[in-house]
Amino acid sequence: MPRALVLASLIGLCGCASASGAPRAQPADLKVGGGAIDVAIGDGHLDLSRAELLAWISGSAEAVTAYFGRFPVPRYRIVIEPVAGRTGVLSGTTWAFGGAHSRLLVGEHTHVADLERDWVMTHEMVHTAFPDQPPAHHWIEEGIATYVEPLARSWIGHYPPGKVWTDLVRGVPNGLPRAGDRGLDHTHTWGRTYWGGALFCLLADIQIRERTGGRRGLVDALRGILAAGGNDQVDCPLTRALREGDKAIGVPVLEELYHAMKDAPVATDLDALWRDLGIDMRHGALAVDEQAPKAAIRRAISARAAAHTQ
Repeated sequence: MPRALVLASLIGLCGCASASGAPRAQPADLKVGGGAIDVAIGDGHLDLSRAELLAWISGSAEAVTAYFGRFPVPRYRIVIEPVAGRTGVLSGTTWAFGGAHSRLLVGEHTHVADLERDWVMTHEMVHTAFPDQPPAHHWIEEGIATYVEPLARSWIGHYPPGKVWTDLVRGVPNGLPRAGDRGLDHTHTWGRTYWGGALFCLLADIQIRERTGGRRGLVDALRGILAAGGNDQVDCPLTRALREGDKAIGVPVLEELYHAMKDAPVATDLDALWRDLGIDMRHGALAVDEQAPKAAIRRAISARAAAHTQ
């Protein structure tokens, strides 16, 4: 979702400028993964109770914590805006300026079952785990959130692992370059921004696991960026962030893949990719081949990463 640019004020651990706001003294509504979360509900009616909303937010924070090893920012604010006459989580937007915070529109007649199916809250929280980027690099922010969100939810049992791959098979074709494409940094369509970014993440995940003999994955690169101070409270050049990720995994996959995809369309044979991973959609249902050449990589991507991957 659209996010505001960060103003520089301090220097972060990876040499990036920080835009963190001053710490607040009041107790947080939630504490998850080392992060404090403040929750406000706007004017209007909701059938849901505050306790039900907090449980939903807490579950999303637990998913993000599972993927990144901790909650990405020390303090995070959420504003829930009720929308009259509607049902479900309608949209979300996350900003970095003024401290990490998100605004989510929730229909007044939303039920707990709707929250259990929701992906928007987790998606917005993932945005806090990467340095804030200018518009040309919006694809990396949305691509990471699109790729990580279902994996993170599956790691804590909130989403079927098979559905993660079904979503990728159905969604990633939207991210392939079309006629006139000039690369990820210059083609700002919805498909290239969200699913082109997710394709970048998937290709990076596969290549990292291939080149490290299965010892590392994209999760380790993203955790490395976060450990270097690269959350959304820093204004850090994309090349520097990717370099930090590559340092964490020991191979320059992110930098090389970015160099290849940033200024030119890169063709990806998705049929061959799914076949190598052992994925087949038959009559709309997922089938897996555990003897496929890269089936072990598919299983590794799906498996929950250890809390510490040194």
